[in-house]
Amino acid sequence: MKETETDITLSNQLLHDHNNDGVDRRGFLKCMAWAGTGVLCVMQGGVLKSFALGHHGAKNVTGDLSFVQISDSHMGFNKPANTDVVGTLKVAVDKINQYSAEPEFILHTGDISHLSKPEEFDTVDQILTGAKPKQVFYVPGEHDLLNDDGKQYLDRYGKGTRGAGWYSFDKKGVHFVGLVNVVNLKAGGLGTLGPEQLEWLENDVKHLKHSTPIVVFAHIPLWSVYPDWGWGTEDSAQALGYLKKFGSVTVLNGHIHQTMQKVEGNVTFHTACSTAFPQPQPGKADSPGPMKVPAEHLKSVLGITDVNYVRGRHALAVVDSSLV
Repeated sequence: MKETETDITLSNQLLHDHNNDGVDRRGFLKCMAWAGTGVLCVMQGGVLKSFALGHHGAKNVTGDLSFVQISDSHMGFNKPANTDVVGTLKVAVDKINQYSAEPEFILHTGDISHLSKPEEFDTVDQILTGAKPKQVFYVPGEHDLLNDDGKQYLDRYGKGTRGAGWYSFDKKGVHFVGLVNVVNLKAGGLGTLGPEQLEWLENDVKHLKHSTPIVVFAHIPLWSVYPDWGWGTEDSAQALGYLKKFGSVTVLNGHIHQTMQKVEGNVTFHTACSTAFPQPQPGKADSPGPMKVPAEHLKSVLGITDVNYVRGRHALAVVDSSLV
């Protein structure tokens, strides 16, 4: 893939169009390439700069806090799209362990399991003990709430959370908010947060200074990636309204198994690759679901996300790495 560097203001345009797709659906402001692309994004002097992974400009990015996002491990999945999800999650952990500056922690943005079976959660827990960052924060995906309305998920990962598992915490001056938008999710339907969680969110952030960097993480995107497939959250506008006062807001999601980014005002939306299998580009298939690719290409469409916070910058640097 040809390396490019683009400096643009926050206007209504594509950041990169690696697939020559020209996507501008439902008010996309900026979109980046689909699965497997590695991109570093950093706000400098009010201008968003992007570098292909490996570009010389990416080597000098350091920060006060870094962490890694993984998503959609779908442990228990064993269809032709990927018959070894254990192996690809282990590759993701190996990739995390190769960072010269050890990330502070890991965020897992849901679909830890494929069928909510205890042994699937056990396997993910065991594999992640091999990662150098020992602290892992979770939010559930719809596959983690099957059969028991999320009781098993909450017993394992929900200590100290509210409701269906939402919570917040602070790290080195950054405020993190984990949201749950997969409860009572209907096939092909949009995610929802609900009035109780929205009220909690409003109260959670109202006391924070406007200069506080905010990182929100949830499973389903909080922007309308492709509503026809349920790739969006119906009451996300109200949630985002509570974050308008902050100068830097980063929203991290999974669910769609491909890398896309949109920047709208003070908010950068970023979706992560899966460690298990890719899904089709929006509208490029009859429906979402596991997409089979040649075995030799599988790792190139799976990946992890590294996020780096530099104090005094307007936004967080976000780098996607494939598992190759």
